[in-house]
Order: sequence, then structure tokens, then C-alpha cells
Amino acid sequence: MSWLKDWCAALAVCGAVWSGLGMPQAVAGQVRVLATGSSTVAPVVAELARRYEEAHPDVRIDVQTGGSSRGVSDVYNGLSHIGMVSRALKPGERGLHAYTIARDGIAVITHRDNPVTAIDKAGLQRIYRGEARDWGAVGGRIGAPIVVVNKSAAHSTLELFLDYLGLAPDAVEADIIVGDNQQGIKTVAGNPLAIGYVSIGAALQAQDEGTPIVLMTLDGVAPTVAHIRGGGYPITRPLNVVTREPATGVVGKLLEFARGDEGAAVIESLSFVPVR
Repeated sequence: MSWLKDWCAALAVCGAVWSGLGMPQAVAGQVRVLATGSSTVAPVVAELARRYEEAHPDVRIDVQTGGSSRGVSDVYNGLSHIGMVSRALKPGERGLHAYTIARDGIAVITHRDNPVTAIDKAGLQRIYRGEARDWGAVGGRIGAPIVVVNKSAAHSTLELFLDYLGLAPDAVEADIIVGDNQQGIKTVAGNPLAIGYVSIGAALQAQDEGTPIVLMTLDGVAPTVAHIRGGGYPITRPLNVVTREPATGVVGKLLEFARGDEGAAVIESLSFVPVR
């Protein structure tokens, strides 16, 4: 991005050595922060950043997606100030600092015209293993083929969903591979025979905007914010921002904002559960 090139050039002119991004520093009177990673966390951070920038015009926060793995890798390698990660840190990542700002779940979604609105783990296992290829096998219309939508690697949604099903990545028989939540939602919304899985928050927002999808009841529990908050939904996860060093300065203040009343209101407006 042009501003990042300009920033690097400014540092070079000043004789600065960029051995990796630590906490943000002011350049030409402006503090610039780069956040990369999860497409689930990105809308939350982007809206929090927009509100924060309004009150702090000397701060600019740029948000880029690419999956939770990118968020961890970029922070670890000093390529971003904030990693956006929609899962808990793994054992090998615990040298980083994770700050949970919200909770979310993973929804199984179908087209609004599909009469199948509920499913259980066993049914999903059969579908994603390629054993059930007709909607009639799971209570739908006989003769209607199931179009299986799966996530690409590097997305934590894929890891968590397959962990819930107890499936290895190579055990999945998918017809379509998608990247971020919006791709998954758009794919299912455009195909009455498709089934996929995405962030509950993203799916609820899309549904509110009129996108023709249904969030399926899973194991008898509806995918709602209330069930995430209460802990009854089968697949939930933390939404984290991750730093290489303890969060201080602008990043620390952004976290304080996220965990305050205004930040909680932003998070709730995006159909996620705020964490104080």
C-alpha cells in the first residue's frame, strides 16, 4: 500500500533501521498502526479503529485480512503491530500476547429456499466426508445434490470446524473452496443446494441485510448471540488481537477502548459478544 511505502521511505531518510514492527511510533506527526489476519476479527477491529481515529486524528489504523495464520505470522515476524486471530493461541504461539475482545461461534449455513434448517454432528460428518451427497439423506428433497462448500487453509474457521467434526483436512470431500466469510456467504446465497460454514456474527449481519441464507440449528441449539454468551452453542471461539510485545501506547489505548462501554456497543452491533 502506498502509505506503507511512504512510511518506510520516511524511516530510511531519517536513518531508522526497521528490524520489525514493535509498538507504533509517530512518523511526521502521525502514528500508523497495521493490523493483519482474521477476516472474522477484521470488521470488529476496523470499526473500532474508525471510532478511535475520529477521537484521535493523529492515529491511522490500517486493517488487512488473510486469515488467522497470517495474523500470527505477521506479528511474530515483525510485519504488523496487531495480529487478528479468531481462535486461542496454540502452544507454539504462546510467546505472543493475546487479548480477547469478543466471542463468536461458527454457523452452518444454507440457502433460504432450502427446507433443511437443522442438522446434527453426525449429519455434517456424512456430508463433509462425501457419504451423504443428496439432501434427501438429511431430511431434504430427494434428488437434490448437496454442494459442499469448504474453507481454504490458513483460516481458523476451517480448523475449528474440522476439529468439531473430528475430521482431517484430507478427509473432506468439497465441491467449492472459499476464503473469507463473505466469500462463503456469497457462495451459499447464490446456490440453493449449497451448505457451508462461517462466523455467526458475519452470517447474522448478512441475514439482517437481506442476504438469502439460513443459520442452521446445530445439535438442537440455534446459532444466536445469546447461546454464544451462555455457552450452550457447540462451536464457539475467542476473537483475539495479538501483539509481539505487551500492548502499550496506541495499541494499549485501542484495547482499552475496545473493552470499554463504547467498544462493547460496537462489538454488539456487529453481532458478536463483547469481552470486558
